[in-house]
Order: sequence, then structure tokens, then C-alpha cells
Amino acid sequence: MTALPPFQTVLDDHSAAVMAILQGAVGRDSADDCFQETFLAALRAYPQLGDASNLRGWLLTIAHRKAIDHHRARGRAPVPVAEVREVAVEDGIPEHDPGLWAAVGTLPPKQRAAVALRYGSDLPHSEIATALGCSPEAARRSLHEGLKRLRKELA
Repeated sequence: MTALPPFQTVLDDHSAAVMAILQGAVGRDSADDCFQETFLAALRAYPQLGDASNLRGWLLTIAHRKAIDHHRARGRAPVPVAEVREVAVEDGIPEHDPGLWAAVGTLPPKQRAAVALRYGSDLPHSEIATALGCSPEAARRSLHEGLKRLRKELA
């Protein structure tokens, strides 16, 4: 078992190899940040390291893991866009489609009323049932059948 040298010696001896690995793995722009993270992690773990026989391999393993962490973080990062057009969509049907409400008008009366009350007035199934004079299950079924028919006609 080899005694641990001072951490500054480890940094001086292996920093060039770690930086070269990181530049290849994450690119020049991100290599500096990953380099710092690598040596901070190594500094935290260094006092518990029992053997100094393969410090280079130990540091390169940490650097490799920091590069993987960097790529994972970039994969989750949001992608900026110039402008996002907002379109309200409920159940796969755009609410402000001009032809939509004309198509709703062609539905059978209970289906037309259920769709209009749900999407025009934003009522829950229980209130739609009260307005239609039926059970909540029947109101839900009328709404479902109306939406199914609209999807078929508008597709």
C-alpha cells in the first residue's frame, strides 16, 4: 500500500491528463467546469482513499463520471425557442377552430348540449347531467359519443 502524497502533487501530476480526457468527452467549452467538479469530488474523497498506487486511474474514473453527469444534465435542459404559439386543446380537439363549433351544431341534441356545456361553459359532468335531466353517467356517455363523432368528422 502506497502512502498518499499531498493533494496538490496529485493535481499537478494528473491535471493535464484529466483535462485532455474531459475536452474529448464534453468539448472545450464545458471541460473547465467538469475539470473543477472532478477535482472537487476527488478532494472530498481523497482523505478516505486507502491506496495511492493508481491515482491516475482513480482521477480519470471520476472525470469520466463527471462527463456522463454533464451529458445527462444537458439532455434534460430546456431548448430555447423564439416563440411558442399557444393553442388550447382539450381531448385532442383545438377549442378555437372555426369549423369546430359548426360541426358541434350538426350533432344530435343531447351530444350537442353535452359538448357545448362541457367546453363552452366548462361545466363538470354532474352539472351537465342536471342540465340535461339525466344521470352523470348518461351525460358522460353523451359527451364521449359527441367527441368521438367530432373527431371522426374533423379528421
